[in-house]
Amino acid sequence: MNKKRRSFIMTTGALAAGTMLLPHLACTSKKGMVEEEKMMSKANMIDKFGIQLWTLRDNIPDDPKGVLAKVASYGFKQIEGFEGAQGMFWGMTPRDYQSYLGDLGMKMVASHCNIQENFEMKAAQAAAIGMDYLICPWIGPQKSMDDWKKVTDKFNECGEICRKAGIKFGYHNHAYTFRAFTGMIPHDFIMDNTDPALVYHEMDIYWVVTGGADPIEYLKKYSGRFRLCHVKDRLKDAPDDQREASCNLGTGKIDFAKILKVAKDNGMEYFFMEQERYDTDTPLESARIGAEYMKNLVLG
Repeated sequence: MNKKRRSFIMTTGALAAGTMLLPHLACTSKKGMVEEEKMMSKANMIDKFGIQLWTLRDNIPDDPKGVLAKVASYGFKQIEGFEGAQGMFWGMTPRDYQSYLGDLGMKMVASHCNIQENFEMKAAQAAAIGMDYLICPWIGPQKSMDDWKKVTDKFNECGEICRKAGIKFGYHNHAYTFRAFTGMIPHDFIMDNTDPALVYHEMDIYWVVTGGADPIEYLKKYSGRFRLCHVKDRLKDAPDDQREASCNLGTGKIDFAKILKVAKDNGMEYFFMEQERYDTDTPLESARIGAEYMKNLVLG
């Protein structure tokens, strides 16, 4: 075989092999792109989300275990409780309550509670079962600057109690703290006069919007301070001064995709769906709709 023919055969053989590889490379490349897109999409989603049980306040007192089982079946992984007539643990011991949740694949990570009564005991109970936060759910509008100073002093005191117990303390806002009072904004006063190492914050996004403030502005201004949030939507056509205007997640006016992306980028740890007014026949159905919304929410 002469040199020219040998060269021709080698060249055409290489080209043929390359041509055979092209479909495989294209397929591999496309598969890789799909996997990369999935990974990027997952990074922009909330992998674990919870529910504030106040959403189900009309159901849970009659059948705590049954309601919690329903909640687990919807896909909620985290529970934020509240202190009702049966306490934070619905008539169970703290350990029995946490064990039951564990059997359902859920964990109680936080609870609202009355900080004026037996707070050290509540902090010890929370710490004993691995909870992360106790939250003050309400303080009410104050009448003077001295009163607001007493609030911040109390919050710092509660924060120290929680620190010693091995958990954290937080405050949950309402609309009134974002409205001007004697030349200042109470929420800014609270943020600026509490120890960042002792007092964390739970942003109820609904109440921030209802109070006329911008959640994104606060998340950036006080980066790292807001560690928990309530994902609660607001009716599109509700007047600005209408308090009771929550609605099924995804049907209202609040841009959670944008807000929660900023929240994640600024230290938010826990995302709790909450609803106070219902567009469905039952609170449980609204909770199910909320879970579906949270599962599919892409941030950005």
